Amino acid sequence: MRFMILVKANKDTEAGVMPSEQLLTDMGKFNEELVKAGVMLAGEGLHPTSKGARIRFSGEKRTVIDGPFADSKDLIAGFWLWQVKSKEEAIEWVKRCPNPTGAESEIEIRQVFEASDFGAEFTPELREQEEQLRARLNKAAAQ
Repeated sequence: MRFMILVKANKDTEAGVMPSEQLLTDMGKFNEELVKAGVMLAGEGLHPTSKGARIRFSGEKRTVIDGPFADSKDLIAGFWLWQVKSKEEAIEWVKRCPNPTGAESEIEIRQVFEASDFGAEFTPELREQEEQLRARLNKAAAQ
């Protein structure tokens, strides 16, 4: 099972405040544990929303909305992608994580859909297309 682990933003992350050397050290050690355990597939911090944009869809119309975005508690400051056996295992890993902001913070855990989750609508042709795309992605990542 794959899970996306979402580190919620706060006023400091949205203001572009960089983490302390100690937090970077602690997170580096935690990431090493994840990699050694074969859990971590990816993980990155994100720039504040002031450097981002959103695209609003309304039928065929697209509207670009430049950041920053309000309500930092609903924004994401970083993420991991983990491969674990269960949501409970993901929860146990998150409990071991250093506090990402050093203050009040939240980390959200969301399961990633797998091909088998889509049922009959995910036809053999669509599965083949998905497999080919993943193979190309893996090849590009290996280079």
